[in-house]
Amino acid sequence: MAREFQSGHKAKISDLTPGTDLYVGVQIAGPGLTFDISCFGLDANEQLSDDRYFIFFNQPKSPEESIQLLGAQAGDTESFRVTLDRIPANIHKLSFTATLDGAGQMSQVGPGYIRIVAGGEEVVRYAFTGSEFTTERAVMLGDFYLKDVWRFAAVGQGFDGGLDALLKNFGGEVAEEAPASPQPQSAAPPFAPPAQASAPAPSFGAPAAPQAPQPAPSFGAPAAQAPALTPQQQMHAAPTIAAPLAPQGGSMPPPPPPAPYGQPPQQPQFGQVPAQAPGAFGQQAPAPYGQPAPVPFGQQPPGAPQGMPQGVPQAGAGLQAALQPYKETATGQRWTPQNQQLMRVDLTMGGAGVLARQGSMVMYQGKVDFGYKGAGFAGRMVGNATGQEMQLMRCTGRGQVFLAEDGSHLHAIELQGDGICVSAESVLAFDESLQYEVRRIEGHGIPGGALFTMQFQGTGTIVVKTHGVPVVLPVTPTTFADCNAVVAWSAASQVIISSQVRLRRNAYPGHSGETVNLQFRGAPGNFIVVQPYEV
Repeated sequence: MAREFQSGHKAKISDLTPGTDLYVGVQIAGPGLTFDISCFGLDANEQLSDDRYFIFFNQPKSPEESIQLLGAQAGDTESFRVTLDRIPANIHKLSFTATLDGAGQMSQVGPGYIRIVAGGEEVVRYAFTGSEFTTERAVMLGDFYLKDVWRFAAVGQGFDGGLDALLKNFGGEVAEEAPASPQPQSAAPPFAPPAQASAPAPSFGAPAAPQAPQPAPSFGAPAAQAPALTPQQQMHAAPTIAAPLAPQGGSMPPPPPPAPYGQPPQQPQFGQVPAQAPGAFGQQAPAPYGQPAPVPFGQQPPGAPQGMPQGVPQAGAGLQAALQPYKETATGQRWTPQNQQLMRVDLTMGGAGVLARQGSMVMYQGKVDFGYKGAGFAGRMVGNATGQEMQLMRCTGRGQVFLAEDGSHLHAIELQGDGICVSAESVLAFDESLQYEVRRIEGHGIPGGALFTMQFQGTGTIVVKTHGVPVVLPVTPTTFADCNAVVAWSAASQVIISSQVRLRRNAYPGHSGETVNLQFRGAPGNFIVVQPYEV
């Protein structure tokens, strides 16, 4: 049964299918329009560091054949075969894109989709229409990305330039080449969808006709493929090819010192946003490949020549070179931290609006509407009675909004059907798709009336603010936290008010000051987040 995705939806591949030999089909068309459909194999920094993993009509497969171009079949404009367990460790994302070849814009396309088929059965489909775009000439349709395990994300993000601009965005270089005859595409392998798959897939929840899954071809023996290309044949049939970036003037500069970009993926820490490199909760994500990590204004990064920011050509010294470390960071994700105190949300991705604390917008780009988000009479009554009232604004439209408040550290936490409890005071913004409610903490009372918290649940992202860099601890039967320092905890944890005050101690004039705290209990996997600050 195929799952219907919307832009911004994500899921583990293992939740969609147990198989790793997958068929990816793309259908896109428009009157008088011609499209180039490609797959970019990107490294941990979302860069095309190895141009052998740019899969398009003139390079139809990767070296180990983990990614193969199959051509038009089964009703799809273009199709690919992806064998996840054969993808090399240096490839962390596969981005499937469609670009216009010639005049036109993406707003002219008709209904289209990207879908995944496993064992002859469609397991997920993301449908889109031209009304979602304007003057863009390219669109990033969907991604396979590695975040502890392989996952799929429906993207649907337009890109103003065509294939040339998309290549440069991923770190490739555009060069001129003589045209050559395109190579014939191979027949569909056994795992591809059956011939009748050209009919529309059943809607979500509707039973599909049973089909016998075909076994995936064994490693090294895929189905019949196009003949191997000779050096004379490996020429771009269009006026562009992808090549690694090289400086003007001939020789390549000496390689930079080893960096963590090529290291194998680690278990992501609590609070990481999609596609963020592994790191401790609250620490800034590494900058994209070729860009320096932000440093205090006026200082140089380690290893950079004096007076020259890292990654900036020597010819670029001056004002632009000084500002280079602080340029906007764009990762292609809906939520992107710009630094520890500034968060950017791209409203063009995901479709739904964003609810943010009133007054937290510091800058925005594009056509964005800000409206008052009222809680209603009942909501105001509950908020006043529990101390969990949130003064919110709704951000909608097409653009990017930058959010911050009082220099607090910001952490984007992605929820995928699970839940988290956060005090309303620690919430900066969240996707409108999340459900939230006031939850009571069990016990006889806490000084100041802090008997309640907010519980968020569903699929989306919530941005939590902290004073300083927090610490995440696993919940054990002996886990206690100061009620004024705890920021958040997993919704499945049991929270009980624990008092250290005893009658005998009250007979004396003083005590330790640590009178009331929270005790946490729960199964393995539950956590609490504590900040180095008491409210």
